[in-house]
Amino acid sequence: MAEIIWYGHACFAIRGQDVTVLMDPVPKSSGYDIGNPSADIVTISHDDHGHSALDQVAEGYRLINGPGEYEIREVFIDGIQTYHDSERGAKLGRNTVYVVEIDDLIVCHLGDIGHVLTEQQTELVSPVDVLLVPAGGGPTISPSQAAEIIAQVEPGIVIPMQFRTDKGDAEREPVDGFLREMASAEHETEQRLRVRKSDIGDSARVVVLEPA
Repeated sequence: MAEIIWYGHACFAIRGQDVTVLMDPVPKSSGYDIGNPSADIVTISHDDHGHSALDQVAEGYRLINGPGEYEIREVFIDGIQTYHDSERGAKLGRNTVYVVEIDDLIVCHLGDIGHVLTEQQTELVSPVDVLLVPAGGGPTISPSQAAEIIAQVEPGIVIPMQFRTDKGDAEREPVDGFLREMASAEHETEQRLRVRKSDIGDSARVVVLEPA
């Protein structure tokens, strides 16, 4: 079983039986306080400080910061190059999507992606059990584009991120617009998600996490 915790913005911890992966650590200036967590592996989707606040993380981790194939402590991670905008990075630069296989569960973190996936990117990302997807618009994809990516990837569970909360992301939209786009899928709100491979169904369900 893996446990997925959302700290706010694009920052998640994925805790397996023996390994913790922290993704896109967020600074206190964002309104979210991740509390100096420890992790075995830290991934960075791009170098904006809102996604790379390594000063907030306890020392002793292995850092992954860019495309490539990685294996650390029996966790397999694929970093796939994408872009932060719809113009191949001309405006906002590059972004790395990470696919993490931990305890037989496949989790994909889209980072600050600014476009729907190409056919080749979809093949590199799939299959996915849990998809972490921007849902509040702004400099990333719109809610409708998020729904399009979900249709491309066909995950079992979708967890929205980067939407307005009472703590941060005030410039983004709340999660409601994304939920309207996903109206055909059941959704629930949890403090954290504990999930096994056997929990993954044939159709996507949306789990809205509360910031830790």
